[in-house]
Amino acid sequence: MTQNTTINPLPYKLDIGKKAFIFGGAYGNLQATETIIKKATELGFESSEIIFTGDMIAYCANPVETVELIKASVDHIIMGNCEEAIANNSSNCGCGFEKGSECSILSNQWYNFCLSNINSQTANWMGSLPRQLIAQIGQHNLLVTHATPHSINKFIFPSTLANEDYCKNIDGYIVGHSGIPFLGATNNKPWLNTGASGMPANDGTRRIWFATIEADENQIFIENHALEYNFQDAQFAMQSASLNNGYMECLASGIWPSHDVLPDTEKKQTGIALLPQKKAFRRTPFKETVLA
Repeated sequence: MTQNTTINPLPYKLDIGKKAFIFGGAYGNLQATETIIKKATELGFESSEIIFTGDMIAYCANPVETVELIKASVDHIIMGNCEEAIANNSSNCGCGFEKGSECSILSNQWYNFCLSNINSQTANWMGSLPRQLIAQIGQHNLLVTHATPHSINKFIFPSTLANEDYCKNIDGYIVGHSGIPFLGATNNKPWLNTGASGMPANDGTRRIWFATIEADENQIFIENHALEYNFQDAQFAMQSASLNNGYMECLASGIWPSHDVLPDTEKKQTGIALLPQKKAFRRTPFKETVLA
C-alpha cells in the first residue's frame, strides 16, 4: 500500500459549512433510515449539510424505499460497493468477503433480492455517484470515501488503522463500510468511521449509528452517536420479504451472524456495548483531545 501520497487528480471539493451530519450503511433498512433522517432534522441539519458514505442497500427488506428517502433527504451521497455492484449488474455485492466464507454465502440472498428490485434508472444513477469527495467543514478539508481512496471495499477497523494515510493535502478522513463506528487518528489526522445506520455494530445492542462534526476557526469537534429505532418493524419487513436469516436476527440481538471479516481484536469485543465518542482535532499539526 502506498502511504502519504497525493491523490491526483483531487476529488471535487464541497464547502459544507461549519457543521455536518454523516451516516452510511443504510442497508435497505427503511425504519432505521427514517429515524436517522428525523434525527438530522431535529438537530437542525439541512440536506446540504448531510453526507452519506455509501451502501444504501444490502441486508434489509426495503431497498427501493430506502434509496428514494436518501435521495430526497441528502445532498451528498458517496458510492459504496453495493451501489457499484448494482450499477454494474455484478454477480455479487463486491463487499470484499472472502469467497466461500459465511459472509459471502449469506450475501447471496440479500444481493439477489436487491438486484431484482432496483430498476435500471436507479442503477444508472447509482453508477453516476462520486467515489469520493473533499468536504470542507469550517477550515478543515476532509476526504470522504466509502472505504479507502484506493479500495471501495477494504475493511478498516480500530486495530488495523495504523498508517492508513493516503493523501498529504487533506486534513482527515470520513469513511464507512466496516460497520463499527470509531474515532481514531493516523499521522495526527482524524479518521472517522460513522458505523452503520441500518445494522447494529456487533456490540450486543440494537442501536444504529451516525456522526456529527462542528467546526470553529481552529478545530473540529467530531462525535459519533448511537440511536434506538423500531427494529421490530424492520424485522417484520424482512420476514415478509422471505429474508428470514441471520441479519434479521441481528437486528434484535445486536450480534453479527458472521465474524469472518473481523480481526481478532474486534472479535474479542463482540457483544460489548460501544460508548459514543467525542474528540476535538486542531489543525496543523493535529492533536486530538478526548472530550467524552
